[in-house]
Amino acid sequence: MKNHQEKTILVTGATGTVGSEVVKQLAAISSSSGYNVRAAVHSKNKSNQLRQLESEGVEFVDLDYTKHETVAHALNNVDKIFLQTLPTPNVADISSNIIKEAKKNGVKYVVKLSAMGAGSEPKSTILRLHGEEEKIIQDSGLPYTFLRPPAFMQNFVTQFGHTIKTQNAFYVPAGDAKMSFIDSRDIAALTTEILTMNNPESSRQHYENKAYDITGPDALSYVQAADILSSEAGKKISYVNVTEEDARKGMKQVGMDEWFIDIMMELFRIIRTGYGSETTTVVEDITGRKPIPFSQFAKDHTEVFR
Repeated sequence: MKNHQEKTILVTGATGTVGSEVVKQLAAISSSSGYNVRAAVHSKNKSNQLRQLESEGVEFVDLDYTKHETVAHALNNVDKIFLQTLPTPNVADISSNIIKEAKKNGVKYVVKLSAMGAGSEPKSTILRLHGEEEKIIQDSGLPYTFLRPPAFMQNFVTQFGHTIKTQNAFYVPAGDAKMSFIDSRDIAALTTEILTMNNPESSRQHYENKAYDITGPDALSYVQAADILSSEAGKKISYVNVTEEDARKGMKQVGMDEWFIDIMMELFRIIRTGYGSETTTVVEDITGRKPIPFSQFAKDHTEVFR
């Protein structure tokens, strides 16, 4: 039986690595939390992976950031938002339009998926863009929480899964850098906890207008990650430290545009100098349990890597 005081949470990027997990976790508690879940997708054809959630009351809406009418429709009668955007040159304009519409619709809270380092002097284009989006939200006066991960464990599935399966290797220009990868399921758990707190005073005291660097339990080199993947998949998986030139060629071959390739190379340069190697206890502090270790992630996704 659903709560008669139901309110709606809008999840943007609902078919993405993090957004899809946010939808699943919010849907799992929707009957007890009192919140409906609205999943925004670029095309309803892409949401087949989440179709089974319709039976749990998830509403799907089309959202094209370049079409105001779809933004207005998606935000109609929404109380809270999980906001995730893709890096594009005009992402600040996109966020500005969403936040203006959110204010117009009386949205009460925004959880934005940002990036570690977005709040400091930007070292790369991606971090600068996230910082601009954060400032737009801060200037709007809407209550917010910023979640700032360095990188997702699921990148090994979405970005490296094909070559791991077909060539027993993945190719990254990261040198011997370490990264404190976080599982997207932990990001979703944090988001769900923050957005479904029904005591406004408690919510304000804990999370409102704060930014959190969120990480997994360990900082791992790509060599260490390869060793863990090898152990769980039962085959030798190698990390190949490629040059930027070779990385660029590989990205072009899979259809990435020049602007995106440039900002990724820029990001890997700061990764090689230590960006993303810090670990925090935020996952445990907020959820009450330790973050998912990379070995568990690898175990849960072995079918992708074999």
